[in-house]
Amino acid sequence: MMSMTGKRRRASAKGAIVMAATIAASGSAFAQQIVVQGNSRIDPDTVRSYVVGVSPEEGRRNLIASGMFSDVRVSHSGGRIVVSVRENNTINRVFFEGNKKVEKGTLEGIVESKSRGPYSQATVNSDLERIREVYRRAGRGLAKVSVRTVDLPNGRVDVVYTIDEGDKTGVKEIKFVGNQVYSDGRLKDLMTLSEMNLLSFVKTSDVYDPDRLANDLDLIRRYYLKNGYADFRIASADSRFDDAAGGWIITITVEEGQQYRVGAVSVDSRIPGVDGTVLRDELRTGVGDVYNAEDVEKTLTGVTTTVARNGHPFAQVRPTGERDRATGTVALGYIVEDGPKVYIERINVRGNTRTRDYVVRRELDLTEGDAYNRVLVDRAERRLNGLGFFKKVRFSNEPGSAPDRVVVNIDVEDQPTGSFSVAGGYSTADGIIGEVSVSESNFLGRGQYVRLAGTAGQYTRGVDFSFTEPYFLGYRLAAGFDVFNKYSDQTRYSRYVTDVVGGQLRLGLPITEEFGITLRYSIYNTDLKIPNTLKRPYNDCSVPIPGYTQVYDPGTILNGQNVGGLAQYPRCAYDGEASIALKEAVGSTLTSLAGVTLAYSTLDNLQLPRNGFYGELKPEYAGIGGDSKFFRVTGEARYYKELYEDVVGFVKFQGGHVLPTEGNSLRVTDQFFLGPSLVRGFAPNGIGPRDVGSADARSNAIGGTTYVGASVEVQFPIWGLPRDLGLKGAVFADAGTLFGYKGRRTFDVNGDGFINGFSPTGGCNFNALNIGVEPECVNVRDKQTIRSSVGASILWNSPLGPIRFDYAYALSKDEGQKVFGADGTYYGRVGKDQTQAFRFSGGSRF
Repeated sequence: MMSMTGKRRRASAKGAIVMAATIAASGSAFAQQIVVQGNSRIDPDTVRSYVVGVSPEEGRRNLIASGMFSDVRVSHSGGRIVVSVRENNTINRVFFEGNKKVEKGTLEGIVESKSRGPYSQATVNSDLERIREVYRRAGRGLAKVSVRTVDLPNGRVDVVYTIDEGDKTGVKEIKFVGNQVYSDGRLKDLMTLSEMNLLSFVKTSDVYDPDRLANDLDLIRRYYLKNGYADFRIASADSRFDDAAGGWIITITVEEGQQYRVGAVSVDSRIPGVDGTVLRDELRTGVGDVYNAEDVEKTLTGVTTTVARNGHPFAQVRPTGERDRATGTVALGYIVEDGPKVYIERINVRGNTRTRDYVVRRELDLTEGDAYNRVLVDRAERRLNGLGFFKKVRFSNEPGSAPDRVVVNIDVEDQPTGSFSVAGGYSTADGIIGEVSVSESNFLGRGQYVRLAGTAGQYTRGVDFSFTEPYFLGYRLAAGFDVFNKYSDQTRYSRYVTDVVGGQLRLGLPITEEFGITLRYSIYNTDLKIPNTLKRPYNDCSVPIPGYTQVYDPGTILNGQNVGGLAQYPRCAYDGEASIALKEAVGSTLTSLAGVTLAYSTLDNLQLPRNGFYGELKPEYAGIGGDSKFFRVTGEARYYKELYEDVVGFVKFQGGHVLPTEGNSLRVTDQFFLGPSLVRGFAPNGIGPRDVGSADARSNAIGGTTYVGASVEVQFPIWGLPRDLGLKGAVFADAGTLFGYKGRRTFDVNGDGFINGFSPTGGCNFNALNIGVEPECVNVRDKQTIRSSVGASILWNSPLGPIRFDYAYALSKDEGQKVFGADGTYYGRVGKDQTQAFRFSGGSRF
């Protein structure tokens, strides 16, 4: 006998079959047999549409998945299908409370609960987790998020998310496992992600971002491969949020392997008519060199481009490497062969909501219809990643409309490229200074760079505007212009102020990846003034100051006679009087200047170089119209070498020369005025030719036409301090000289044909100690004395900007010449160099 339980199961099964069959027979007639209960706002036909043609259970799941109902029951009664529902409330508005670090628009974009949408507790719970994740990525991992609803009439509710953002919870620790060659500190220096420290209140690099971490891992990998570790790999990268520590703990496990050198290099051309020996000129790798993956990539690009230009667009260059672990060498080979004849049918740029398509496409050396070449595609991907416009760049391929066609997809994700900054700092040259700037490196999504900045300080103020188009006329030429106005007060180290207004046009031509040429044309007007007030009486010989107490000398000697008792001459040259050379430069000077910058760089890092060479040469000609007529050339060369880990030494050589053209004398302001930029330990304008007719050592620098200098410096970490503070120490030695005054020497101010009572052919016999009238000549002391110094520095690469403090001791200098009065009295030295032991410079960005 069948049990009662079995009978019930058979009856239930029969009912389910009948109900399923009834629903399956869809159509308007059958839809009318579906009874909907419990709905008040949602139309019954909308409910029936989820049930018709499917099984009862599937219909129930469909209705729940719609998000319109909190509960659904489907049953069979009297040949009809009964669907009982409980409607969800409708969301009126979504509010956020307590959010200060994350903008409202960001939160609205990630929550799925939307205004006029159905309220779902499951969706709200998911939204809570999404908001927490956003805060974790924003460095607020301990943020607390709760939700409440406010009931409104007609089944509507307001959803309110309340956020307690808490304190910043960034990256607490970055640990490396398995590294023996490079220390944890060196590898952390490679990363853009950093650990929290005392400066976390101003920096954002310690905020955990998985995308940034992935990019950092690639930087570490490339660094090892660049330095010969061909077996290197990252075994794992674990990131976890530690509630107890209050931040993220990142553990990176690496396998370094051994360092390899290049044992042999070969080029094997398998294309008829292409000689492999000719292609060797494109090799960046040589026997005995440390294996460098970047040089291999450059070689692939160079060989591929050369072969394509010789009529083989489908050629492929494939690298090979045979490692010999016993000898620590790798034999490199480059195989050139014909690849499949595949053309690019289409290039799709996707995900760029702001950056224009052509900005992406112009970084490609390929276009639609060209032969597909993987090496050039990889090169384009590296270029796009290097722009800084995108958070992510990913290339992928898909089949085209024919077997010999391929579609290239470029998926990018735009990121913010504009910045507003307030900068402040102090230097011994400019005093306290502040700057406000607005810049955009992807202006209007066109890839153009725009910057507007204003500065104001104790001794300087100005404004400048810059614009750069990196692809001028569709070519890889960086064209741009600058407009500027700068006021500078030089009275602490000389006796004048300048106001410069002008502009510059420039065009950069990249010849190779290391060498580039920049053409420049500048036109600017310099308005020079000499202050003459009671506090700054620097021109009172020419323009006496009313009411100013003059100092009289009863013993002035004029033309061999003591005239002190006969006439009272103001000893104006004693109180900081500017040199007559400067006085003659007062007024406006228009300079029209064309120049070229030749720059060569192999530096491994432009901001903090450890290895490599940088050199530049800048010839310039002024005389295309305007008032200034001269030819000037300056140059600089720097070589960096890492002596030990994090101990970097470098040598620098610099020099310059300016000479007048068209038989003119140089204006004093067209010559070089140098100090600590040439030899530390000396004041600005503290080196070079001086007008010893002036008694004030700070007022008599008149500039020189030639300078040479050399520096040696070793930078090292300050042991015992956390590396991520960015503090380093340095010791240095400088040597250099400035000489060759080529300006006018005599000025007949009085118009009497005599220079301070002497014939013009008699030279300059003026001395501030024996005459108290207006100087009419420049009494030049111009010695080629080698100035030298040694010193120590503290460097801080802080989040607020680079800061440097130097202490230098002058070893050798020009001591000037002794001055005696008519009676043999020794009055001291004039024309001596001005020293400055302490020098501080720095800036901040906050």
